[in-house]
Amino acid sequence: MSKLHVQDLTQGSITQKLLVFALPYLFANLIQALYGAVDMIVVGWFDSAAGISAVSIGSQVMQILTSMVAGLTMGSTILIAQYSGARRQEETVRTISTTLTLFALLAVFFTGLLFFFAPTVLSLLQTPTEALSAALSYVRICSCGTLFIFGYNAISAILRGLGDSKNPLKFVAIACVCNIVLDIALVGGVKMGAAGAALATILSQGISMLLAIFFLQKNNFIFTFSLKNFRIYPDEAKRLIRLGLPVSLQETMVSLSFLVINAIVNSLGVVASAAVGICAKFESFAMLPAGAFSSAIASMSAQNMGAQKPQRAKKCMWTGIAFAFLCSLFFFFWVQILPQSALALFKADEQVTAAGIEYLRTFSFDFMFVSFYFCMNGFLNGCGCTTFTMANGVAATFLVRIPLAFLLTSFLPKELSLYGIGAAAPVATLFSIALCLFYLKSGKWNTCEISS
Repeated sequence: MSKLHVQDLTQGSITQKLLVFALPYLFANLIQALYGAVDMIVVGWFDSAAGISAVSIGSQVMQILTSMVAGLTMGSTILIAQYSGARRQEETVRTISTTLTLFALLAVFFTGLLFFFAPTVLSLLQTPTEALSAALSYVRICSCGTLFIFGYNAISAILRGLGDSKNPLKFVAIACVCNIVLDIALVGGVKMGAAGAALATILSQGISMLLAIFFLQKNNFIFTFSLKNFRIYPDEAKRLIRLGLPVSLQETMVSLSFLVINAIVNSLGVVASAAVGICAKFESFAMLPAGAFSSAIASMSAQNMGAQKPQRAKKCMWTGIAFAFLCSLFFFFWVQILPQSALALFKADEQVTAAGIEYLRTFSFDFMFVSFYFCMNGFLNGCGCTTFTMANGVAATFLVRIPLAFLLTSFLPKELSLYGIGAAAPVATLFSIALCLFYLKSGKWNTCEISS
């Protein structure tokens, strides 16, 4: 395993270990966000506001699937990290086998589900008429790459559970380069619009997944990718589901809530839809540090909980919060001082830019708040307290953010509606932080059932 960067995260300096482990996460997330933004940027250069809206809405639909996968893979990362910290290699291999087999079966199921129900979903989202046809093409083409989405995320989750955050960075970098080249060729050259962006996405993901498997095979990975090794071990499957399903449900419900928010925005017209769609891409960049440290904290905490070092795990959380918050200040002040520059990259027209600035003025407060919430969430997930994190996230979203966004858009003048929709996000995050602090103070995080 000479080219595999497996680390023991239970020893040494917490600050050094966290930074070394989190930075590849950060760069991988940066590339992943760029990967998603490229579609929007290229379509913005070569297509209309309707094309931008189609990619934005289609991406939101696909994000439901990606979020569900991310939640399930988090269960795999946590379980593998706990086994790794406890030095239980046999259970680690069984978990890898179970993860890959289960994900392959789920990929086949969701491919058909997403393809056939795409028109219904887009209708429920009140997709603008001008963007409907292009959005449908985008979603259906992307659905054909579901196996690649599941496969790449599963392999990356397994490696990160083992303490390797560097190779997943390489895999996503390959996908991003391929996506940029194919986007320019298919959208700019062949003029395929949103359909071309979708095709570029699935081809890039497929190339990345196949290269990842080839790389692991050539470097003596602890699991061999042969048909006889793909099987589901019932005990490990139960543990994976127990840990991963709550996270998956949370991520999926939060993504569904974004679609509800998107439906509210779509009712304001194609300009508002395009503006919020562009802002969502910028937001994904602004929240990268918090997301990266959250993921790194989850793996580190899981290894340390497996090694019976709960206080070291908790120190990882506070260290990550400090780093994430400092990073978030940069994005907050950027949007407050030069908001138009955040939208300039997407070549949006004056109306779309003005609408986007309104939304970002209030939403940007969330950049700072999620530094605390994401890192606390990562820690609690690593401890195995995924049921609490699910309940917290769902409550904040459906009891605070969506009702508040609806009320503010209903009672505020139309010209202030985007300010109201933006403000709902930081209020919901503050609610979640308060619940996390209460849970941490209760000490229940140290009694969550893990891999035993």
